[in-house]
Amino acid sequence: MSRNEQNEAATPDPSAKALWGGRFEGAMDPAMVPLNLSLDVDARLWREDIRGSRAWARGLGRAGVLTGDEADRLVAGLEAVEARLEEGLPVDPPDEDIHSLIERLLGEEVGALAGKLHTGRSRNDQVATDMRLWALSRLDLLDAELALTGEALLAFAERSVDLVIPGYTHLQQGQPVRAAHWALSHLWPLLRDRDRLRLARRAAAVLPLGCGALAGCPFPIDREFLRRELGFDEIARNSMDAVSDRDWMAELLHGGALLGVHLSRLGEDLVLFASREFGLLRVPDGFSTGSSLMPQKRNPDVGELIRGKAGRFTGNLMSLLTLLKGLPTGYNRDLQEDKRLVFDTVDQLLLVLPAVRGTLAGAEWRPDRAAALLSEELLATDLADYLVRRGVPFRESHEAIGRVVATCEREGCALSALPLDRYRALHPAFDEDLYSVFEWESSVESRAAPGGTARVAVLDQIEAARRRLATGDGRRG
Repeated sequence: MSRNEQNEAATPDPSAKALWGGRFEGAMDPAMVPLNLSLDVDARLWREDIRGSRAWARGLGRAGVLTGDEADRLVAGLEAVEARLEEGLPVDPPDEDIHSLIERLLGEEVGALAGKLHTGRSRNDQVATDMRLWALSRLDLLDAELALTGEALLAFAERSVDLVIPGYTHLQQGQPVRAAHWALSHLWPLLRDRDRLRLARRAAAVLPLGCGALAGCPFPIDREFLRRELGFDEIARNSMDAVSDRDWMAELLHGGALLGVHLSRLGEDLVLFASREFGLLRVPDGFSTGSSLMPQKRNPDVGELIRGKAGRFTGNLMSLLTLLKGLPTGYNRDLQEDKRLVFDTVDQLLLVLPAVRGTLAGAEWRPDRAAALLSEELLATDLADYLVRRGVPFRESHEAIGRVVATCEREGCALSALPLDRYRALHPAFDEDLYSVFEWESSVESRAAPGGTARVAVLDQIEAARRRLATGDGRRG
């Protein structure tokens, strides 16, 4: 079969009667057909669509709209359709979306009775329910993946407590820190991301089914029954809002975008730290690649690929917000575009997080390189603090240490090599004990306040992070 023939086979016949086409005299224009299709995107919702349809059939039976036998036959027919789809979706189906496909297959199982399933239900509340059901299960999976990634970062921090590395601001050496402190600085944002995605899940757990197209259901449907049957936390209170509400999607994509940004920053640090210029750590072979030309290359591609996803996550969020901003009240067909954005963000996050975990599990610090990178200028603030402890106002001590650093730069000597008389010439408060400042461990240990770099503070951080990972609460310890 030629490519054109394949494309024609995959495109529904515009002359075929649509399920909703009774109002129209002519067939859909062929130019409209491909624009109207969404099956390539929403096909993955088939399980959720069947699950929601089973609940709706039972709800119609409880409401007396269907007989008990009719409801049972519909449920059995839907289970038969489910078994068929478990074997794979039909090749080149003629249906415009997954809802039409399932209704057609249901008709093959139970005949004309399939036409009763849509009683009181609209595509609007149907697809809104399907998407929320899909999101609830995927957000649970994402939560578990985030927890595992947090545990990997925590384990990396625990392996790094005794190593002192340069801490950077403006990509310039600032002060010495424990390597564990650096690792934990990436963990806390992930814990907050986990909170945000849990809030998105809570927002998604509101049932729109039973709201119809916009005005509600004219039959006595027990929506609380539907809520319990489908595992939602509450029911939507306004039918018009329910079918158009995509706030939960925006919250999910916002959480995903921020998570992507945080992972991107971690990826950037991994790329920098693995470079020859820094050389602070080694990314495991399984997450590195070589060059097609240069045989010596060992590229930390995992960090670059993670970094590259951030724009995609941010783009999905901006696309959704732009999609929503000008919509009039109620459901609008523009919302067909929402699913692709949500699917992509969730899919890509589930792709990225295991790679982050694997990288952290195999990453190795290079203590020799860390020691070589530590410059005594990292201790300039400690020298200023030394003068403060001797009663010198900080602004005055800051200026004095600036003169010390400038002097050592001009003379090409380390801070610890400048003689005491030269220190005293720059400020009279210096004394012989100033040279005790030049110890890396003393510097990090001096910052023992909560959130600091002292061993006790870092171990407290680790314990707090462990508790928060266990509870899933990124804000309570």
